Amino acid sequence: MAFRSHRRHIGATMLPDNASTATGASAPIAHDGDDTPLALYVHWPFCVSKCPYCDFNSHVRDSVDQQRWRDALLADLAHEAALLPGRRLGSIFFGGGTPSLMPPATVAAIIDAAIQAWRPDGDIEITLEANPSSVEAARFDDIAAAGVNRVSLGLQALDDAALRFLGRAHDVGEGLAALAVAQRAFARVSFDLIYARPAQTAEAWRAELARALSFGTEHLSLYQLTIEPGTRFATEAAAGRLTIPDGDAAADLFELTRAMTADAGIPAYEVSNHARPGAESRHNLAYWRYRDYAGIGPGAHGRRHRLASVRRRKPENWLAAIDRHCHGIESEEPLAPQARAHEALLMGLRLAEGVDLARIARISGMPVAALVDEAAIDALPGLLERDGDWLRVTDAGILLLDAILPRVVRG
Repeated sequence: MAFRSHRRHIGATMLPDNASTATGASAPIAHDGDDTPLALYVHWPFCVSKCPYCDFNSHVRDSVDQQRWRDALLADLAHEAALLPGRRLGSIFFGGGTPSLMPPATVAAIIDAAIQAWRPDGDIEITLEANPSSVEAARFDDIAAAGVNRVSLGLQALDDAALRFLGRAHDVGEGLAALAVAQRAFARVSFDLIYARPAQTAEAWRAELARALSFGTEHLSLYQLTIEPGTRFATEAAAGRLTIPDGDAAADLFELTRAMTADAGIPAYEVSNHARPGAESRHNLAYWRYRDYAGIGPGAHGRRHRLASVRRRKPENWLAAIDRHCHGIESEEPLAPQARAHEALLMGLRLAEGVDLARIARISGMPVAALVDEAAIDALPGLLERDGDWLRVTDAGILLLDAILPRVVRG
């Protein structure tokens, strides 16, 4: 079966699938413990409108009590900090929703609280997702002054008709103006595009991607459009009013994408993420390399001390939990060794670098033979590469990732 990538990174509603190292993807960290940098995810759940393809935990509200939300996020952060004392902090990621709608003062307060609670790395990565509207772009200088040093901009398309189809409020001109502001305001800039849209040809995508590459950003997140349950696009597809490219056409676009980005010097380091060497998203790499991360805000997930935490999803319910308990946790469950191993393998095999089976055996307490089916690996030459304890999916295999994983990873 052809691989169709999920749209985005991010640990707000699930283990990130979507979802870059301090020195680059070629230098994986080989140890674990309290000296390993922690990643902090902050979820802001509000949007101006709900995009028809989005299944993330995002909500539209007429008004938001900004002071109450700032205080609540700080309380949720303080709870996590008390559970993870003495840790180094390698990254902070503001996701959503639309976190560029947050007042810069709230962003600054959360960053200040985080670096007071933990020991920040000297080159800590602090990312904020932003919509490319002129209103939000006008805040970029203030957001940068608050401490954000990396922005991920949701351009989503470089075609006005496609933007209307995707339900985006901006047009191409406004998006590119916001990109120019972002490149002046922030040290590091990434942006997202969605491809494999209905009736999109290889020629049209080639031209759009070439234009995207011409802007010179260090990182691109390029996601194939998927029909997610519960979205307006899912309703349209079920009624026969929306059809996206089939598996073969999508695979052709995927291969074109990887070839063009590699030629431009920003190769894929994960299924849908591309970066110049050293510019990978350190925060997302913490997920994919299965490191500890704390998640605060509505619907945020976390992994710490072999526990899986989940915050309450609905904003009002999360706020009520903060009022009662000073944290928004809905559930907190220990992860069995098999579950930890399974998660680490499913996440890590998305990376171009692959996974260290010996490390996963060490953190799960299970032998390598219990983690993967060695006979299945041997039966897939050209799709998987094994070098001692390292296992990676090849460029040819990545197209079949969804089919390979169930055969190789023991459940």
